[in-house]
Amino acid sequence: MELTITSASALWFLPFVAVISIWVAWSDMKFMKIPNSAVMAMLGVFLVVGLIALPLNEYPWRLLQLVVVLVIGFVMSSLRLVGAGDAKFAAVMTPFIALGDATLVAYLLAAVILAAFVTHRSLKRVKAFRELTPNWESWERKDFPMGLALGGTIIIYLVLGTIYGL
Repeated sequence: MELTITSASALWFLPFVAVISIWVAWSDMKFMKIPNSAVMAMLGVFLVVGLIALPLNEYPWRLLQLVVVLVIGFVMSSLRLVGAGDAKFAAVMTPFIALGDATLVAYLLAAVILAAFVTHRSLKRVKAFRELTPNWESWERKDFPMGLALGGTIIIYLVLGTIYGL
């Protein structure tokens, strides 16, 4: 497998993105909310680290990807197809993904959604785990904390990028 993202780019982004994505996943499971501060932190990481990690001619195109996904997410959120936090986080994830890897990331997202859903719903029924995570709103709600799947997807993509990137 060879990815379009360079190993160097993925390695630059990974430590920052992983921390923010774990925060997003935890927050979405605990409160069923993705904080705007996490979205802004992710954007800030791209704006700063992207200048180091990417060729300068690629940087504005990655920002355009963000705008396109943000507009699509806004429409989907307005139609109540996705949550606003999910749409915003998906948009700020986008510039970290090389356009040539978009199809692979779509497949990866589908697989991670399934795995995250099964894991979340299974752990919901484990008394010992529920005692370790009291008052998590996602245990009581029917909707699914997509921040878990979105965060997992970008982390896995960047890990794969460090290994299989150009």
